[in-house]
Amino acid sequence: MTNFPFISGLATGLSLIVAIGAQNAFVLRQGIRKEHVGITVLICLVSDAVLIFAGVAGLGALLALAPWFLDVARIGGASFLLVYAFFAARRAFSPRGMDTNAALTPTPRRSAALTALALTWLNPHVYLDTVILLGSIAAAQGSSGRWVFGTGAALASMLWFIGLGFGARYLRGFFASPRSWRILDAVIASLMALLAVSLLLPLFG
Repeated sequence: MTNFPFISGLATGLSLIVAIGAQNAFVLRQGIRKEHVGITVLICLVSDAVLIFAGVAGLGALLALAPWFLDVARIGGASFLLVYAFFAARRAFSPRGMDTNAALTPTPRRSAALTALALTWLNPHVYLDTVILLGSIAAAQGSSGRWVFGTGAALASMLWFIGLGFGARYLRGFFASPRSWRILDAVIASLMALLAVSLLLPLFG
């Protein structure tokens, strides 16, 4: 057991969340567009906190006994990611880039919120990282230390999403170039497609 469960939780949380993934890519894109950033960041950090503390409370053990749940999440998540990849690829091949003075067709607030929810709750990697992995590490901290560990991990998630979402706007000048914006969408499309494939592969042994 570590003597510093809060620091351990903060470091572990950051090590898991600071990676290129579907959720982070979406937050980055919304941040660059300065579009519904607050609600997007809020949904992501609250969802992560709920999952982290569910793992701390012991839900990870229940998920381990119900592998079918992760299989369902894999299929649903992969389907959603493939659709998202298709639209990102279509944007990448569009001749229109991002104009900082006249923004692209705005995304409805409801659509942005639902996308953030889907990219979080339909991604089995999120359950593996937060509920099962962080939950297992938290259990090793003892009955009281595990909640301190979970608080540190949740804080890491909060700091990351706030920094990513609201800090991305400083890249807006660079993405005023149509070429830069199309490259970003091409990268996002490729990332989403690869993640979808990675979700489905375990189902085929």
